[in-house]
Amino acid sequence: MIDKNTQAILLLSCYFSKAKKDEPSPLTPSEYARYSRWLFENKYMPGYLLDNFEETNNKWNDTKRKITSDRLKYLLGRGLAMSLALEKWSSAGIWIMARNDPDYPKQLKYHLKDKAPAILFGVGNKKLLNSGGLAIVGSRNIDDSDKIFTKKIAKIIALYGKNIVSGGARGVDEIAMLSALESEGTAVGILANSLLDQALSAKWRKYIKNNELVLTSTFYPEAGFNVGNAMARNKYIYCMSNSALVVHSGTKGGTLTGALENLKNGWTSVWVKKTDDTNAGNALIEEKGGHWCTNNIDEVDPASFFVLKENSTKKNKTMGQGSLFPS
Repeated sequence: MIDKNTQAILLLSCYFSKAKKDEPSPLTPSEYARYSRWLFENKYMPGYLLDNFEETNNKWNDTKRKITSDRLKYLLGRGLAMSLALEKWSSAGIWIMARNDPDYPKQLKYHLKDKAPAILFGVGNKKLLNSGGLAIVGSRNIDDSDKIFTKKIAKIIALYGKNIVSGGARGVDEIAMLSALESEGTAVGILANSLLDQALSAKWRKYIKNNELVLTSTFYPEAGFNVGNAMARNKYIYCMSNSALVVHSGTKGGTLTGALENLKNGWTSVWVKKTDDTNAGNALIEEKGGHWCTNNIDEVDPASFFVLKENSTKKNKTMGQGSLFPS
């Protein structure tokens, strides 16, 4: 059961099946932000559209000519498709959360304002969405030394009593989350695709049942992999953490792009593992404002990972300085 406002937001901004070429597409995050801002300024709640579309539509005038009347009418008329999808997703334990939900991540709204996702899909412990923690991110394909480092650093943070935030993808993300969970820690996985499959996956089910894990996504739960979605997802990982550690980055691709986007916007500080890999992009991140983290796991001090935000762009920060999890 979801209220009318959440129903309207879902209808306007979400897919309920694979996209078809001949159908109008749901509003993009920026389009929904613009339209919802207009609704707010005119004192309309989204749910009002379901019974009074013509009234609101007569006042709406999109100067950019992208959010047309026909498009809005089509999207709001997908009630049956929405009902069928919600029944399928709820049977897998998937919940839906709008921005006005008390468990909605406060840091997303703080950092992204009205561009924060209108809807989150998820499974697991909602309370973890506001627990912050250390984001551990990196490449999908890594060598054995990076695998060992990722496992050990995630375990250190878990034993320190802090949460791990990551993207759930193969490689650094998945290794970090599983290592923290196996150490009786907690984790937040922010997925770019296949939430429905992951919600039913045996590797996560025990931790979901024990309230030690939450998996969430801004994309409809059956979405397949899409490079654009993966890139868009990266900012949510940084915005929902207190600090971040890049274990391994290529010289191009999602890990590098996400870290640089975060540094440009100042969402959180970024630590970068030292590496001898000449094909890694770790040094590029450090040059743009990241801080080196020792690659010797015995020298890692969990109390030194997080730097106060006002110091996050200062150079010459090294492991052992700063304050973890600033208040």
